[in-house]
Amino acid sequence: MSLLSVLQPLTGLFFLVSSSLSSASSVLLPVDCVTRGADLAQDRSLVLCPPACTQGRVSVFGTRTFASVSSVCGAAIHRGVLGPSGGPVRVHKLPGRHNYLSSLSHGVQSQALSHWSSSFSVTSRQNPFGPVLQTSCAFLRKPTKKKLTVKKALTTGNKDCKIDIAMVIDSSNNIGQRRFNLQKNFLIKLAAMLKVGQTGPHIGVIQASDTPRTEFLLTNYTQPKELLFAIKELAYLGGDSNTGRAITHTTETFFNQESGGRRGYPRVMVVLIDGWPSDSLEQAAMLAREFGINVFLVSVAKPAPEELPMVPDKDFMKKAVCRDNGFFSYGIPSWFSTTKHVKALSQRLCSLDSLVCSKSCFNSVNIGFLIDGSSSVGHGNFQLVLEFLAGVAGTFDISDVGARIGAVQYTYDQRLEFGLLDHPTKDDVLAALRRISYMSGGTATGEAISYCAQNLFRRTAPGRNFLIVVTDGQSYDDVRRPAMEARAQGITIFSVGVAWAPLDDLRAMSSEPKDSHTFFTRDFSGLSELVPVLVRGICRDFSEKN
Repeated sequence: MSLLSVLQPLTGLFFLVSSSLSSASSVLLPVDCVTRGADLAQDRSLVLCPPACTQGRVSVFGTRTFASVSSVCGAAIHRGVLGPSGGPVRVHKLPGRHNYLSSLSHGVQSQALSHWSSSFSVTSRQNPFGPVLQTSCAFLRKPTKKKLTVKKALTTGNKDCKIDIAMVIDSSNNIGQRRFNLQKNFLIKLAAMLKVGQTGPHIGVIQASDTPRTEFLLTNYTQPKELLFAIKELAYLGGDSNTGRAITHTTETFFNQESGGRRGYPRVMVVLIDGWPSDSLEQAAMLAREFGINVFLVSVAKPAPEELPMVPDKDFMKKAVCRDNGFFSYGIPSWFSTTKHVKALSQRLCSLDSLVCSKSCFNSVNIGFLIDGSSSVGHGNFQLVLEFLAGVAGTFDISDVGARIGAVQYTYDQRLEFGLLDHPTKDDVLAALRRISYMSGGTATGEAISYCAQNLFRRTAPGRNFLIVVTDGQSYDDVRRPAMEARAQGITIFSVGVAWAPLDDLRAMSSEPKDSHTFFTRDFSGLSELVPVLVRGICRDFSEKN
């Protein structure tokens, strides 16, 4: 066999392989689980996905064809071309489209999206030469310089405006395309003013039309640029302005944890209306209030006097808002002047103390446990006290923006077991209660009440502070004056006596009315029965004061 006859097929193979390997799509690009199609520079890319992307929450929009804001690796898992161990995936960029469909596939739930400006598809990597040829021809590959990528820090957002906001916008025939664009411009400026971020405000959008349509959820876009672009891409629908139906849809589906709602964060619904709604708002507004949602109504271009006969419900403003006190309704004379009102509206939305409809005793109270650790209690009974207090704590929605729990144990001395800000979750609080060790000693309840007023509740606002005193006997000091001073400081006291605790002392400590703030049980095993009535008492007091 001649040398030429050997070299000719190898030469052809050499050019075939080098041509294949020199293409941009053959360069393996390492990515992470949240890398989006929009983050890739080439129209065709070969990416290397890490393992365990199925364990994290990835955002995927579409089925088979995915919006470019989708996670590449998440889309590959959804498509079935990538397993839990990771691996290479081919990505092909495509034009934008309408109506990306949602579906559940291979453990990944994709979401629907009405429109996006660009798309991509994913396929498995196919190697026509097989692993042996790839290895044997490795010397043919040109050395490539590794690209240094700098991961951008995520924006945390406005830490003083921790709220979840549903923007219900008008997409009806009333508003028309031109004013719809002005409405989007208003939303963009409002979102920029609010300063969204990971731990700041989150925003989602629902369009009100014949049928309400959720455009994106609270956690889809938590970075400013992504959110502003998503609003810009919203498509006008047309149809009737069924605002009441959109409010009901938002109330029932939007704020749950599966949709990205955060526990303990105030829920806000901003409803924009051009003129007046086509349907009734009364029942929808009532449902929203029952769900603890703060409804703000922004009415633009209110009906002219000659149009009033066409308005089915002239009191729709009062019926839609969270509370009819002027704070939750906002009138703007024209769509052309909406941007002048962005700052004022954003300040209202971020006035957390005024968002009364999302505040309940379960997510707003500060509760201090004052625990008798004297010798007469004993180790076994002390554990029953801790179980009782865990039952009370477990009822509340504990978070850094919700309910807060602290605990002090006392004998003649006082020991701060943990403060109101020490444990931001319910699990942390319950674990901290279990770790409390029994002190043993004398009983000085009066000094302990003063200690709580000065240390536990020192930097808290009045109207939401509750102290639960649990004791089993006579105090060696005066309880009346310390309790009176604590109550004057805005602390509501519930006294819980066990066994030999004197009723006079219990009533002297408790707030008015004495009968509903004083509890007694003969033995420690009866404490658990007091949990529901005590919680109801706390909620009743909170509602009356707030």
